[in-house]
Amino acid sequence: MDTLPPVTAIAAEEAVGDLLARTLADIGVTTAFGVISIHNMPILDAIARQGRIRFVPARGEAGAMNMADAYARVTGGLGVCFTSTGTAAGNAAGSQVEALTAGSPVLHITTQVDRDFMDRDRAAIHDVPRQPDMLKAISKTYIRVWEPSAAVDNLLAAARAALAAPTGPVSLEIPVDVQRVKVKAPAFPATLNVLPAPVDPAQLDQLAALVLQSKRPLIWLGGGARMASAAATELVARGFAAVTSTNGRAVVPEGHPRSLGAFNMTPEAQAIYDRADFMLVVGSRLRGNETRNNKMKLPKLLAQVDAEGSQAGRNYPVDFFIQGDARLVLEGLLARLPATLATDADFLAEIEPARQRSEAALRRLLGPYASVADTLSERVHAGRHPWVRDVTISNSTFGNRYIRLAAPHLGVHALGGGIGQGIAMGIGAALAGVGKPITLLGDGGAQLMIGELATAVEMQAEAVFVLMNDRGYGVIRNIQDAQYGGRHVYADILTPDFSLICQAVGLPHRRVSDVADFPAALAAALAASGPQMIEIDMIAIGPFAESFAGPPAGAAGGKN
Repeated sequence: MDTLPPVTAIAAEEAVGDLLARTLADIGVTTAFGVISIHNMPILDAIARQGRIRFVPARGEAGAMNMADAYARVTGGLGVCFTSTGTAAGNAAGSQVEALTAGSPVLHITTQVDRDFMDRDRAAIHDVPRQPDMLKAISKTYIRVWEPSAAVDNLLAAARAALAAPTGPVSLEIPVDVQRVKVKAPAFPATLNVLPAPVDPAQLDQLAALVLQSKRPLIWLGGGARMASAAATELVARGFAAVTSTNGRAVVPEGHPRSLGAFNMTPEAQAIYDRADFMLVVGSRLRGNETRNNKMKLPKLLAQVDAEGSQAGRNYPVDFFIQGDARLVLEGLLARLPATLATDADFLAEIEPARQRSEAALRRLLGPYASVADTLSERVHAGRHPWVRDVTISNSTFGNRYIRLAAPHLGVHALGGGIGQGIAMGIGAALAGVGKPITLLGDGGAQLMIGELATAVEMQAEAVFVLMNDRGYGVIRNIQDAQYGGRHVYADILTPDFSLICQAVGLPHRRVSDVADFPAALAAALAASGPQMIEIDMIAIGPFAESFAGPPAGAAGGKN
């Protein structure tokens, strides 16, 4: 006979803030990020008193959201970010757009003024009447807590929504007066049970038939396949070739002889696409910046798997679509396929040489920084370090594809293309406790969240920041050289002395002016405890062998 779990010994009534803090801990949250305010103090005071959750006080809400995002990506669990109402919630908006783009399961717990004044434009302190509209625009789901008695269930609903495929950030808005109200406490600890929907067996049969009729099958793996690594790798072992998006890297082990990795736009990749007779796209939207704005020619027969039905054929028309969890679909497909597919052996033999040629061509463009890339790749892969990247020339050239990851959850980058998020993401990845992350930064982007270096020191985050310093927005200067007659306007920004900034916050700093010194500097930084900064003086070392001028004219760009 089943027995009921014991009733937790808690008070008959508790303030909502205390209940929410306890509920977060009960569902497994051990770390949260944010900025304290008068409007979220009831919950954060309870978190401090209960002592079950480590709260990371970021210097700004944007940084806190990036930290929660990276934490979620590396752990594969729920990231939690606290902000206050109004401007504070707005400060986190850009970073939450990044989480939305990447599909990161982040719970954004924000606040509201007292219910008597909400949505009435009465100018209560921190009141923003259209805050819900903003939150809805940047969230997978938005939930407002109206009734104190429903607060715990609303929080659980928000957490489940964030973790359910397709994952994404969810905003939970809690008025400050609700946080203070005492309500009857639940009798049992809260739990989460997020299960993917089953996949239609008939659709799996159809997908298997498409695979069995093909002779040169290719699978394109995106970020939505990160939890399906074992099944995807087994498909490749049975006879698929593979290619990945930047966010789907290492779903199939990097360096696998049948994988192009993230070299998805090279001439060598196009030659493979021309040879393939079937492509299965799993958990990817075939984004424009990885398909030459959807001008790349893909195999004529395309099938797509995505957890979100509205994504069917979004960027390329598809012949067959399955809405479902990537892992369940690939496992169901494997159950319907033989141990070895009748794949053209010559086709499979072409994959590794194609990737090697792509890698060699990229390496030639790096000039003196090829040795830096080689050192980073060896260290990141062998040490199973999370590889975190801001948007910078070095990432756009070698960081996104040349540095080999040890596992899909160890890759974190600004997928939406916004600069300045790397420092905070590096901190979030470090506090996930899954290896010591190495974070690639540019000097321009680093200045957006330079204050978060103090957070790294305060939390003694085990992180190494590698700062590529060319004293300005390097890619903008290159674009101006290529397209604007060499007129450098607004790109040569004042660059601070990073050694003094590091000294001011107690962050160990090493400057590298000769690439030959980089391996020893990186080894020392990885061996040291706490956060470390390595600054690479690109002015002293010199330029890349070929100038990187971003995407073609008229396409979206970025800065260094």
